[in-house]
Amino acid sequence: MARRRHHEEHENHERWLVSYADFITLLFAFFVVMYSISSINEGKYKVLSESLVGVFSEPERAIKPIPIGDEKPRTTEPDRSMIEDNPNSSTSSDDPANDPLQQIATSMRDAFGDLIANEQLTVRGNELWVEIELNSSLLFPSGDAVPNEMAFTLIEKVAKILAPYENPVHVEGFTDNLPISTAQYPSNWELSSARAASIVRMLAMDGVNPGRMAAVGYGEFQPVADNATAEGRARNRRVVLVVSRNLDVRRSVSGVGSGHAKPDAALQRAGTQPAPAQPQAAPVTGPANISTPTP
Repeated sequence: MARRRHHEEHENHERWLVSYADFITLLFAFFVVMYSISSINEGKYKVLSESLVGVFSEPERAIKPIPIGDEKPRTTEPDRSMIEDNPNSSTSSDDPANDPLQQIATSMRDAFGDLIANEQLTVRGNELWVEIELNSSLLFPSGDAVPNEMAFTLIEKVAKILAPYENPVHVEGFTDNLPISTAQYPSNWELSSARAASIVRMLAMDGVNPGRMAAVGYGEFQPVADNATAEGRARNRRVVLVVSRNLDVRRSVSGVGSGHAKPDAALQRAGTQPAPAQPQAAPVTGPANISTPTP
């Protein structure tokens, strides 16, 4: 009896196509999902499109790189946006003629040349602020903070110069060391503060923005001359208008008075000429004469 021949099953050599097809299907699905959740940056696309059009239509632009992205060229120059003044300040210019502080100082010198010559008014400045110092005798009667007739004309001229600018104005009142004790002004603190406030109010009435201004009184404690002499006491009775480059500068001088403040390196900007050194107050060698008229 003949044996039945066993037929071997045919081996499928193309089974890998099934796995490959599954892999391609998954890969296609992956890219479809990625494309569906992606977003096109229209700004970069427009820059790329315009650059490519320029390359093919304008031969001279073909050598220029395509400006894609926000990468900045490497340079050793500092970023000017990091050293500009804050928004509340007046931006300084490389040209001194366009600097607000320089313009204010020049206008003050032109308007009050006669008072400057008589040493009744002083204008000085540095890179951070300009000081307009007025002798109290120009503005107030002795021992009072009610402005005299000359004060209204004088402050009106000052206000016309300051009004067009947005620089902060810090009005400081000072007295000599002779005591005062009245119902209205118990001490020199009240007198100096009241005089500074009177000037601020007059400037506001003449058009200077009140939001720019502040008033402070230092009493007798920031002398610039010797209180032992009549001339020294007259110099110490003064009102100083400090026109600052920005609000941070005004705050930096408010604690010590403009006469004793020094420009902080962190706040320095290009500006007006350096201020001349002020004479140091000589120590009082003897008791004050009480019979001398009040400040």
